[in-house]
Amino acid sequence: MKKAALFFISIFLMGWATAQQVYYSQPDNSDGRNLNFEIVGKIDGNYLIYKNIRNDYAMSIYNSSMDQLDKVDLKMIPERTLSVDFITYPHYTWMVYQFQKKNILYCMAAKLDSGAKLLQDPIVLDTTQIRFLADKKIYTLIHSEDKKQIMLFKMEKVNNFFNFTTLLFDDSMQLHHISKINSGFQEKKYIFSDFLISNRGNMVFTAGNRSSSRDFIENLQVVMKAPYTDSFHIMSINLGGRFLDEVKPKIDNMNMNYLLNSFYYTKKRGNTEGMFTAVISERNNQLITETFAKISDSLRNTIKSKGSDKTALNDYFIRNVVLKNDGGFLLTAEDFYSQSRNSPWNRWDYLYGSPYFYSPYSYYSPFSYYSPFYFNYYGSPYGFYGDDVRYYYNNILVLSLDSTGKYEWTNVIGKSQYDDQTDNYLSYALMITGGQLHFIFNENNRRSYLLSDRSINGDGDIARVPPMHNLDRGYQFMPRYAKQVSASEMIVPCIYRNIICFARIQF
Repeated sequence: MKKAALFFISIFLMGWATAQQVYYSQPDNSDGRNLNFEIVGKIDGNYLIYKNIRNDYAMSIYNSSMDQLDKVDLKMIPERTLSVDFITYPHYTWMVYQFQKKNILYCMAAKLDSGAKLLQDPIVLDTTQIRFLADKKIYTLIHSEDKKQIMLFKMEKVNNFFNFTTLLFDDSMQLHHISKINSGFQEKKYIFSDFLISNRGNMVFTAGNRSSSRDFIENLQVVMKAPYTDSFHIMSINLGGRFLDEVKPKIDNMNMNYLLNSFYYTKKRGNTEGMFTAVISERNNQLITETFAKISDSLRNTIKSKGSDKTALNDYFIRNVVLKNDGGFLLTAEDFYSQSRNSPWNRWDYLYGSPYFYSPYSYYSPFSYYSPFYFNYYGSPYGFYGDDVRYYYNNILVLSLDSTGKYEWTNVIGKSQYDDQTDNYLSYALMITGGQLHFIFNENNRRSYLLSDRSINGDGDIARVPPMHNLDRGYQFMPRYAKQVSASEMIVPCIYRNIICFARIQF
């Protein structure tokens, strides 16, 4: 049965109550709208949230009622720190940070316990000599699903080509291998997907070739690297004259496969036709299947929020890929666009760069919507360049696909959201629990937001979950920045009288 197949390999599933309980942190006047934060996770029963304002770095420690137990200054982090990342385990977290001192950029790691106390002295992971005053991170940190494989890598431009340096660590931050690879990827010709690493230490990403800066991908390459090799294995995917949008890779560690998903087009700047899916074996780096699945006219009519059926998919962006244990997966996509006085909405500008939108393929940009760093920090409430912008986040398309990329069922979570100047309260959070997907989002209720929950099961049946207990109308939730911290808990940031707070939702 499909319902029995909907078990998610990334977490241990638990039952859930018919109504969720919400616990709020108390407002802290120091946590104003200019606060940067990251929800670190749950460690030994405590909930850790990293906070940063200018050159002040701290970790707030909360209990299950969201009472703040302590706020610890992270004195090991120096000024001019460019980024801070976390890899969280049940009993500790690794904090990886990079900063510049004179003409040297350092990447360090500090091991913290549930009270944000150092378990050992910070260690140097790598250094890079630079010739300029850095204003953005150089290193990128990725880890496997089981968090036993950790990779630090950097991409350096040499004569408009990218050279890669990768450092492979274990979960104790012991270095296992360093690779230096000269690639043939040109800066202005190739766009990269997210970079991923499997539980076996294999690195994978895609490199898309385009004819100009505003074109879709016309040639796709899958780039794979084994843990202890010093070269890339590159596979070309035959698109049959079609064109791809942004490519979303996913590693299926249980079945040892790489999944690639993207919307596809039959002509440049044409209408979205459907979903491209490719499955590649991690065992031998061979293509298992490649599918171009067209979206039916009836589904187009159901999901459109404006325009004709032909253009119904044009504003949809892939948000999540959730694995099933039979090799299939669920894919969610959201209808998103914006309007501005000075710049009309254009998907190609949004994806490939314009004066008004950051390119999602600028991997080092912390504001890149598809960058893994984007959701770590609370965004500016004033939009880009002070322009008047209205953001729209509408229906959510949910597709169930089998291991070959063919549709099993489709359904739509209906919603209609918009806001001016900021989209912090829009979009949704995905919670996976009890064998179901829960979509948490704000609904407009008498000029205020009401946090709602829609669930979908393994057969594609949608249910409206009863209202959450203890919802306080004084709090405005920001679900798109939420993080699932256990099999039945989620931390959601919110605003209370212009102060950033945090709510724990117990499912």
